[in-house]
Amino acid sequence: MKKALTTLLASSLVLGLAACGNSNDNSSSNSGANPSGSAANPATASASAGNDDPVTLRVAWWGGQSRHDYTLKVIELYEKLHPNVTIEPEYASFDDYWKKLAPQAASKNLPDVIQMDISYLNQYATQGQIADLGTYIDSKLIDTTNISDTAISGGKVNDKLYAFNLGNNALLAMVDKAMVEKAGATMPTQEWTWDDFTALGDKLKSQGKLLAGDLRHDVFFPFYLRSQGQHMYAADGKGLGYTDDKYFIDFYNMYNNWYQNGYLLSLDKLAQKKGTPEDGELELGNAVSTWNWSNQYILSSQVANRPLEILPVPGWNQNGALFLKPSMFFSISENSKVKEEAAKFIDFWVNNVDANKIIMGERGVPVSSAVKDALKDSLSPEQTKVFEYVAWAEQNSTQMDPPNPAGATEVDKLLKETAEQIMYKKLSVEDAAKKFREQATKILNK
Repeated sequence: MKKALTTLLASSLVLGLAACGNSNDNSSSNSGANPSGSAANPATASASAGNDDPVTLRVAWWGGQSRHDYTLKVIELYEKLHPNVTIEPEYASFDDYWKKLAPQAASKNLPDVIQMDISYLNQYATQGQIADLGTYIDSKLIDTTNISDTAISGGKVNDKLYAFNLGNNALLAMVDKAMVEKAGATMPTQEWTWDDFTALGDKLKSQGKLLAGDLRHDVFFPFYLRSQGQHMYAADGKGLGYTDDKYFIDFYNMYNNWYQNGYLLSLDKLAQKKGTPEDGELELGNAVSTWNWSNQYILSSQVANRPLEILPVPGWNQNGALFLKPSMFFSISENSKVKEEAAKFIDFWVNNVDANKIIMGERGVPVSSAVKDALKDSLSPEQTKVFEYVAWAEQNSTQMDPPNPAGATEVDKLLKETAEQIMYKKLSVEDAAKKFREQATKILNK
């Protein structure tokens, strides 16, 4: 990065935020970072000191401008501590990131360190495109002394670790309490239900406000299934995990009711959205809530510039629905020629305190207990709120579902399209449930 950084910063590669990769630069100064900044393994930060051979490391991630900015600062810190290492950054918005990665994977030219999402993990692991990280954990190149097995296990496919968790997330609703009270309603409690959410609709509509812009189908339908004791996918990945279409029908009757009553943003207006907090309906003051992962709270609250409350998603206390999810991972390319240096960079990211004083939990609450403890005094009130919510969620969570099977991204697209056909009144909910099952099964059996 040393020579290429100026050019890269000026290039058009820096793209907009993606909805599932919104970013925020809440970095503090690195407090004079030094090689002993690693909370878990003081030796790790200077692990390259005994080998001065030049190393070039390609590191890729998705996100928006603020994520790019602080990630480049972390890279600069790593290069300062490892003078023989030059890091070449590659970054883009979420959608463009995966479009770029696909041909790189096909040509066996993936970056050495790849930011990985749970929805793509199974695909890249089973196709042999990312490396098993077990060797690097066993050798302590990636030190897991202060990291729980639960935090690590989300990156496993077929009992092998292909992706290392960068931070923990939990689903939440961000709610504007002042807007609720202005509408003459009572602020919901932690035990609220979907019926409670629906009941807010008419009161808010009379004030010209929405319940929300929308709720992502690929996130909240699977969560609803968990609350009903069901799952999105079968254990073998060859079909849907629920056998009775009543669950689809019940959820989308509820969702369609919100839409037809004008509680959600119209589809034509939603299609014009960029999927960033900057044009979010809650953030703009047009809706009482937005629904997302916990690491998105800081940026949303900053953009909204007003107090927002955190509530768990309705149904969290039914059938162990609530779970912690790795916000994102780092994986190592199977074709990388510098796998050990890639592993050292991952260790630095998750264990180095000074690096995490720059990151400040933007990619999820740190997985290292030592890092979390070291950051406590540096957190803003809003960051503290997120850390405390994730800690509460951890105490009330069950194991997350396995990584999505191959074909899941296509199924996600199908689910969104099917839901839109319901809302456009082109399909009944019952016919949509049948169509979705038939087409999803075909996709998963390709």
